[in-house]
Amino acid sequence: MLTQENTGLIIVDVQGKLARIVQESEKMIANLEKLIRGCQILSVPIIYLEQNPNGLGNTVPELEKLLANQKAIEKYTFNAFENEEFQQTVLKANKKQWLVCGIETHICVYQTAMGLLAHNFEVEIVADCVSSRSKESVDLALQKMQQKGINLTNVEMCLYELVKDSRNENFKAILNLIK
Repeated sequence: MLTQENTGLIIVDVQGKLARIVQESEKMIANLEKLIRGCQILSVPIIYLEQNPNGLGNTVPELEKLLANQKAIEKYTFNAFENEEFQQTVLKANKKQWLVCGIETHICVYQTAMGLLAHNFEVEIVADCVSSRSKESVDLALQKMQQKGINLTNVEMCLYELVKDSRNENFKAILNLIK
């Protein structure tokens, strides 16, 4: 089970034109907005990544405005854990469980999740917050990650798992996000 005390969120490369051409992009971006807001309400640390921003562009404006008080980690490796700044940020956050979302599921999301798993972190993919250019690539990546021991969740499931109790002071704010 996810816990507020042990969980962080990693957003992988939701950038530029690519973010607009992946499968169900608008739905994914809307779900990511809910997830980010929920994590902010619950004080869950957020790390967001940009793959080669000079080539691919910056994080989409809908998400960038929510993350305005922090800076994206620029990377060039598909597995973000091979990036020193990312690695240090993850370790400094001191969280054992990481929610991972973004694009593309079969490349950077997959490799970053595997990098985290290889370093003994618990990883859950937020399945309604990932996408690729083809549905087959998403399905294959999710299947392969599950076979490797990575769990799947969705926005509503993970936020309620983090809240745990309808008496939680943040329950109503989370409920309003999900509605």
